[in-house]
Amino acid sequence: MDTRKTGHHRMTPAIGRRQQGAILAVSLIMLLVMTLIGVTAMQNTIMEQRMAGNTRDINLAFQAAEAALREGEVALEAASLPDFDGTTDGYYKAEDIAIGNPQVWEAPGTVWITYPDSLDGVPTPPEYVLEELMPVKQAGGSLAADEPLPEVSMYRVTSRASGSSSDTQIMLQTTYKR
Repeated sequence: MDTRKTGHHRMTPAIGRRQQGAILAVSLIMLLVMTLIGVTAMQNTIMEQRMAGNTRDINLAFQAAEAALREGEVALEAASLPDFDGTTDGYYKAEDIAIGNPQVWEAPGTVWITYPDSLDGVPTPPEYVLEELMPVKQAGGSLAADEPLPEVSMYRVTSRASGSSSDTQIMLQTTYKR
């Protein structure tokens, strides 16, 4: 058969040529590289999901602590307040309780006031403590001669909350003037 007339080329068998196996080696290397890329991408995705979950948990704890802080401020707006001598749970004088000391947070004698409402996603209700600080003299002068301005009562509200995980804890403080 003449291949010039039909336009087809004759295929000749590769007699004497051996397969070198290069295509197999290249394919395996390509498969290995693609597997490594896939595993790395999965690890990155898992890490990003963990980071997003932790951020959400921190936000939940922060919002819960903020709600307890506001609740403490509302309690200070009451017409009359109990004595800050430790006989009423959660009401202390600042010099009687070192709230900045982590050991006091867990001490059995320190009683925190529990936030009354339930919060979505927060299994443990947030808590707060109210401290009476030393009175502060008001700035400025009185319009009446030789009469000083009355002292202002100052309070510190400290709240603590955990997120959906007890490992995530937030503590907030604010100073309140009354």
